[in-house]
Amino acid sequence: MLSVSTLETYYGRIQALKGVTLNVNSGRVVCILGANGAGKTTLVNNISGIVECQKGTIEFDGQRIENIPPERIVKLGISQVPQGRLIFPDLTVIENLKIGAFTREDEEVKVDIDRLHSYFPILKERQSQYGKTLSGGEQQMLAIARALMSRPKLLLMDEPSLGLSPIFTKTIFGIVSRLNGEGMTILLVEQNAKLAMKVSDFGYVLETGKIVLEGSSQTLMSDEAVKRSYLGG
Repeated sequence: MLSVSTLETYYGRIQALKGVTLNVNSGRVVCILGANGAGKTTLVNNISGIVECQKGTIEFDGQRIENIPPERIVKLGISQVPQGRLIFPDLTVIENLKIGAFTREDEEVKVDIDRLHSYFPILKERQSQYGKTLSGGEQQMLAIARALMSRPKLLLMDEPSLGLSPIFTKTIFGIVSRLNGEGMTILLVEQNAKLAMKVSDFGYVLETGKIVLEGSSQTLMSDEAVKRSYLGG
């Protein structure tokens, strides 16, 4: 579904990505592991069109998408749950969800809102509250639900457990598993390596802008370097 090839990205003279190549197959959960500053968010933002890349290609469903406008990428079927949630704090929960459907022209937005309420019952209870009044975990649920409102084929999730309590973290990863069980393809960026590899099929390790290791999640979990750097082994 997604193919990234020899991607290079710069911020001024600083090279953030150094020839990154990866693939995401349809129906799979692929995780990207790496420390802060490794280039994980830059990679996700390249895919979603938020940050321009200088070299390399990004293909989605056989179509080149590097450096096209983000709204076109959303229409093609890619939606992002950004790091830090970035909900609209001064809009209500229901307004945030409707904004997630801004590229759609069909009449089933309400149907999808009702469906997402079954995923996140708390959002139905909070639908008239402003986003800024929600807890961190509730805001993360709202960010995921908002991304799903565009009916994506591929969901990009950037550090979904960041700053959350263990209870909310468990809930969020349960949602990841449920979405994938229903056929959603997910590219998951996450520092919680144990949880990421439990819910994923395949993984890449990104260090200082380079892919240094890749393999099935089961293989990576038994790799000594991964254990030492990410699993506390």
